[in-house]
Amino acid sequence: MITFDGFNELDSFIAAALINRCRKDGLAAFITTPTPVVTSMNGVEVTGQRPMEFVTEADIVLIGSGVRAREVVADDQMLSRLPLDPTRQLIGAQCSGALVLARLGLLDSMPACTDMKSRPFVEACGVTVLDAPFHAEGNIATAGGCLASQYLATWVITRTLGEGAARDVIGYVAPVGENQETVERALRAVHAGEFVSS
Repeated sequence: MITFDGFNELDSFIAAALINRCRKDGLAAFITTPTPVVTSMNGVEVTGQRPMEFVTEADIVLIGSGVRAREVVADDQMLSRLPLDPTRQLIGAQCSGALVLARLGLLDSMPACTDMKSRPFVEACGVTVLDAPFHAEGNIATAGGCLASQYLATWVITRTLGEGAARDVIGYVAPVGENQETVERALRAVHAGEFVSS
């Protein structure tokens, strides 16, 4: 879970927490940072669990959003530390993380999801922004809206461990009395957002 200075806590922590419920099945998420300590948009200091260079080893890379995303994409040295490979990695971005994917040339003609504040900047990169919470094509996915981070996690778990594992995780964390509808909503968002080429 790539987490930059100024990060949005909901993006990094929700996705990481959901994925880490699959540790017994061999799936683990790590807060991965460009510096040893990063500070969230609300002043929460977090010590990275892995350095940025860990992205070359990771099978899955999710890029969170934050208030400094435009600074990140303007920093060529920072971007050079993200040699992502969609042929062997699942790659996802949350909200303004779509800017990073666009700047790295990973979206090409693929539309993306992002949040309302990031939308004009993502569109300025030539990317079509969807009015949807989740979209995936092949090994690349984007999610828009902080709470859509659950959809990125659902996508990751479904792609790696299967739908049953995703149902178990989302069902466990769902609000009491809303378990089934929460599970179905998450799976519906992921399935509806997956583009299948003919």
